[in-house]
Amino acid sequence: MRGPETIDYVRWLDTLTADDIGVAGGKNASLGELIRTLGAQGIAVPDGFATTADAYREFLERNHLSAFIRQQLDAWRDNRQPLERTGRSIRERMLEAPLPTPLTDAVGAAYRRLSQESGDAVIDVAVRSSATAEDLPTASFAGQQETYLNIRGEADLFVTCRRCFASLFTDRAIVYREERGFDHLKIALSVGVQKMVRSDRAGAGVLFTLDTDTGFPDLVLINAAWGLGELVVKGTVTPDQYTVFKPLLDDPELSPITGKTCGAKQQKLLYATDETAEAPTGVSSTTAVVETTGEERRSFVLSDAEILQLARWGREIERHYGRPMDVEWAKDGDSGELFVVQARPETVQSAKGAGALYAWKLLERGEVLTRGLAVGDAIAVGDICVLESAAAIDQFRDGAVLVTGETDPDWGPVMRRAAAIVTDRGGRTSHAAIVSRELGIPAIVGTGDATAVLRDGQTITVSCAEGEEGRVYAGRLPFRATELDLASAVPTRTRLMINIAEPGAALRWWRLPCRGVGLARMEYLVNNVIQVHPMALVRYDTLDDEEARRRIDELTAGYEDRTDYFVDRLSQGIGTIAASRYPDPVIVRTSDFKTNEYARLVGGRVFEPVEENPMLGWRGASRYTDEGYRDGFALECRALQRVRERMGFRNVIVMIPFCRTPAEADRVLEEMARHGLERGVEGLQVYVMAEIPSNILEAAEFARRFDGFSIGSNDLTQLALGVDRDAARLADLFDEQSPTVRKLIRMLLAAARSAGRPVGICGQAPSDRPEFARFLVRAGIDSISLNPDSLLKVMKVVAEEEARGAHGDRPVAGVTNSGGPQERLLRKHAGPT
Repeated sequence: MRGPETIDYVRWLDTLTADDIGVAGGKNASLGELIRTLGAQGIAVPDGFATTADAYREFLERNHLSAFIRQQLDAWRDNRQPLERTGRSIRERMLEAPLPTPLTDAVGAAYRRLSQESGDAVIDVAVRSSATAEDLPTASFAGQQETYLNIRGEADLFVTCRRCFASLFTDRAIVYREERGFDHLKIALSVGVQKMVRSDRAGAGVLFTLDTDTGFPDLVLINAAWGLGELVVKGTVTPDQYTVFKPLLDDPELSPITGKTCGAKQQKLLYATDETAEAPTGVSSTTAVVETTGEERRSFVLSDAEILQLARWGREIERHYGRPMDVEWAKDGDSGELFVVQARPETVQSAKGAGALYAWKLLERGEVLTRGLAVGDAIAVGDICVLESAAAIDQFRDGAVLVTGETDPDWGPVMRRAAAIVTDRGGRTSHAAIVSRELGIPAIVGTGDATAVLRDGQTITVSCAEGEEGRVYAGRLPFRATELDLASAVPTRTRLMINIAEPGAALRWWRLPCRGVGLARMEYLVNNVIQVHPMALVRYDTLDDEEARRRIDELTAGYEDRTDYFVDRLSQGIGTIAASRYPDPVIVRTSDFKTNEYARLVGGRVFEPVEENPMLGWRGASRYTDEGYRDGFALECRALQRVRERMGFRNVIVMIPFCRTPAEADRVLEEMARHGLERGVEGLQVYVMAEIPSNILEAAEFARRFDGFSIGSNDLTQLALGVDRDAARLADLFDEQSPTVRKLIRMLLAAARSAGRPVGICGQAPSDRPEFARFLVRAGIDSISLNPDSLLKVMKVVAEEEARGAHGDRPVAGVTNSGGPQERLLRKHAGPT
């Protein structure tokens, strides 16, 4: 046996580096690295110390535990005893074993010193388990060992150290290591002891330095809840969610926060007192879960300044490690300071790399049973299996859809057998979300009511392919999954862009080798995210529709000025789409609802006339200066101005739809300028849709007023041929490839070329009909905007046509795959600049 003098039992965190995983485990080595290398940059990490791997091995050796552990594991592998009995036997033996006296002496001395340096005789500490095979780039081991909070006094600290040692052999940790081929007895455990951050009096959470669902690398995703952070990590609460665009963080004048969602945050974890509720299983008895107040549920945990500070810290941590990171943070309610309490490599998206991309599409819709946050972008069908707790996992049926309140690491074995997962609670960084991504199965978290509305045995379709909101549909719905091979991308001289409506979809398609967004539909955001008619917010006090008022109150909870709700949600949605392609251009079309569509928004009926033919009625530019909608358009302008000036997305181009005359264009541009959107100022470009014959017949006049044109082939065909595009009886006459439509397009291209204005197309035709894309290339179109799932197919067609020497008479500029994050991923596909 080695003598005590040969063992280094304790190391202070500030003496550790990233190379000390074998000494102090992944968590503690990472904390030491942060303190030593990033402390000077203002990243605060609580002081503390760690027991060493040698101390753990000494504990096993002094108590003759290694042989016992090996015997128990062999019995499990040979099917002589169940996993539950194996893990319990090992843990019980370890909890009964005394810590070596040299270890208690070293830990006690370090604890006393930490207390003295904190200005207190006895302080409360956080005690974390840190395994020597943990937080590796290829295996995170997240959630496999335990953390204990609010530990006070040496006696309790010694007991907690043994509990940490024993947590190396929880059932879930045994299975995790076994599946990944780790030798159980070659892994040691270090106990990290840190001064507690009093986040019980403020809030805490996690952040990832990429989008956890799509792998988009330029976002920081932050989750936050009131109280200690364990409920966020375990997925017990639905937290706030914030997203921040990293490339614009260097400018202190900007606030590139692209998303803020107020989570339900029904509970919080506090220090236990005689008055607080009993703590749930798996949480130390020194803490307790209590209900949050109504005000806390309606309020954001972090201010914008704190969100940006954490995002900058996350970016610096990522830069230091050279890879995406998963960071836990906490805010001290006494001092107001923010702290980093853990940092580990992100392992799920990082491991996926830049392989094939799948396009999932639901072919039919049905009754929506519940909704929540979509995790991933896949679709699954299965029968429901509702389970109340992990104790009932033996009742789970392979291939079923797991429905439960929330999951934790004890659910691991059953989650691997599920077709999909649906939970009542949790956010994008909850346990259910993290594991489902790792397993590659769809999950919908934070529904609030899944266990109440979904019946055991019921057949459902779980769809995460429709943006940020996941939907559970009744019955078995048909769907299609198409593999898009990014390696098949070829360079084109024609600028190929994509049509995007939903922010989540923009992030899902970030890896596509396109050169921007040719059409971002504002009305989708208004209809699906905001849901309220803008004039109902402007004139809320005049509304006499009580149901509409109730719904508006519900949606705008927490906003003193209800119009701020519209501006916030719209600017965040546009900002996310702009971020997905930055710095490539993103063309945002102002709202183009028809009156019947506007009327369906909450509170909309009173503000919309009933028209015989809404397609030819009060739509597009005609609304923007009309007293019936001018104040609503002002909100659209406020959102666009915020996106460009406050967030910093100068790549956003504004596009005006259905502008009938040059005089109408003048009025709209003047109205925009009144609200801080003056064409040419701060590089603002304004395009116009070319979808009315007058736009083409008077193209020279429109070109004097606008910086570019985008062809709307559906409306242009409708108005050129006199065929209602929605008239089923006339469907055989509606032809976007008709000689008339082609002639109009050629006329526009010639006029725009003379005026030096670019022309693109954002209609459906090129996506559906390759021959139409060939015509556009031959005619000399500057850009084609396509549905994302058709981009690679049309790219080949365009490249073939260009290879024949066809690209009109206009000079060619630009290449594919330039600009934003897609350049880093797909640089090999780019042509010469």
